[in-house]
Amino acid sequence: MDISYPKSAEMFRQKVREFLKMYLPKNWKGVGALSKDEAYDFTAKWRQILYKEGFLAMGWPKEYGGAGLSQLEQVVLAEEFTREGVPSGGPNDVFGIQMLGNTLIHWGTQEQKKQFLPRILSGEDRWCQGYSEPNAGSDLANLACRAVKDGDEWVINGQKIWTSAGHLANWIFLLARTDPEAPKHKGISFLLCPMDQPGVDVRPIQMISGESEFNEVFFTDARTGRENIVGAPGDGWSVAMTLLGYERGEAAATIPIKFRGELDRLLELAKENGVTSDPIFRDRIACCYSKVEIMKYLGYRTLTSFLNGGTPGPEASISKLYWSEYHKIVTELAVDILGLESLVPTGRKPTSAFQTDDVGAPNSSNSWVMTFLNARAGTIYAGTSEIQKNILGELVLGLPKEPRVDRGALNSSQGAKR
Repeated sequence: MDISYPKSAEMFRQKVREFLKMYLPKNWKGVGALSKDEAYDFTAKWRQILYKEGFLAMGWPKEYGGAGLSQLEQVVLAEEFTREGVPSGGPNDVFGIQMLGNTLIHWGTQEQKKQFLPRILSGEDRWCQGYSEPNAGSDLANLACRAVKDGDEWVINGQKIWTSAGHLANWIFLLARTDPEAPKHKGISFLLCPMDQPGVDVRPIQMISGESEFNEVFFTDARTGRENIVGAPGDGWSVAMTLLGYERGEAAATIPIKFRGELDRLLELAKENGVTSDPIFRDRIACCYSKVEIMKYLGYRTLTSFLNGGTPGPEASISKLYWSEYHKIVTELAVDILGLESLVPTGRKPTSAFQTDDVGAPNSSNSWVMTFLNARAGTIYAGTSEIQKNILGELVLGLPKEPRVDRGALNSSQGAKR
């Protein structure tokens, strides 16, 4: 099997390297070498450079402000950015560019594309996701947030939870029930709502790591324009599944790059702590190495599908399930290598609660212990591991669906009809 990149991709790689050489400071070691405040300031300035030079939304069509690049070229970009330890955007761009932007290109009206896509790129609009609710996490279709028409507006009431980067956002895309009498998967609509209004209250949630990157969002007669619905009323579930496909699948070929970089740091930690000759640790390290290599080839399979004209589907759950379960294993190993030091961690903490620490981060005990704690959340956010297994079993393998008692319309006083 030949996995070498074609000449066109390598030419693009050279272009990316020249761009990085032009804009990165001398003796650059990666954003992980910066303090949290320094990393925040750098990311804000770096995003403006990416926007100015056309290095945001590289996969979007050129007519919408993207570069129209192939998935392969996007992988090359991720490889080079990861190698140099620079972010590919700001903290809200995964929601605005990767998730909502791609979904609007797929589902949005021309007016919506014209209004929102340029503002996503410029950073004027910073997006977050309003899906989960206290009683609608894994069973997302059980959501109770309501939206009703009032003239030329939708009026929204309800609550969302686990809203990542919600405290930094000024817009939210959300699922709301617009037809309570319809079967619960059919009565949902996908709405775009401004957050800078009196009817939206954002409250931080403190995580086990001590950080507060998640939030609760409360809607009390919040309003958004009637035109800010993506798809038709009742199409929200289909739109949401398209968006989740982009969330789980588009990064399948690039995420392994981050985890390989993290594994390299783990090998250095093992050397520093003198465990490389221990047969048990050697076996566990070898296991992690094999899993990262498998992850890489799973990514290549997804990449091949995209290059052949495929779009994100239920198979995207393979990548999400694999990396999130792997990350628990490798961070547990890191804590065991640290030994007693992990009980009183010191040094720099990760700048983000998602996935790996930044390239260039020191092998501090705080870096590994906080990443260990955050890794547990990775099996929950973006769809729990149990849900990913159900998706793969039912929609990919064709296994019988589990018996369910909530197929009917949602009734606010009695719950789901049985």
